[in-house]
Amino acid sequence: MNNLWDQIRRSQDEDDEEMMATKAIVITAVAEEFANQHRGCGSHPGRAPNEKRLREERGKGMLADYFVDWPVFKDPEFRTHYRMSLNLFKHISVDLCQYDRYFVQRSDATGKVGLLPEQKMTAALQMLA
Repeated sequence: MNNLWDQIRRSQDEDDEEMMATKAIVITAVAEEFANQHRGCGSHPGRAPNEKRLREERGKGMLADYFVDWPVFKDPEFRTHYRMSLNLFKHISVDLCQYDRYFVQRSDATGKVGLLPEQKMTAALQMLA
């Protein structure tokens, strides 16, 4: 009788070892498949390169158009475009920069300089309108 129980235990142990080996193979296969899948973000071979937004040049152009000592567009054009005076815009921009860090110009992780506070405020105003 003892001999029969020993055979059953050995058989169960062998089945357990075989089951564990099978599980390890399946887990490895799933992990490799997951690692090879694209998650939809970042650069991948065959994808189109990022579009150049020219945000620095456009920011400089916006400053030259409205916010320098001798702007291209005077206060009446600014008022028409933004529906407020230049002084009010500057006052709101300063207050926003003091209130929320988002509106302060910073560099991102790659070292690119971010948008100007005036650009961010213009975008926020366009969304609100």
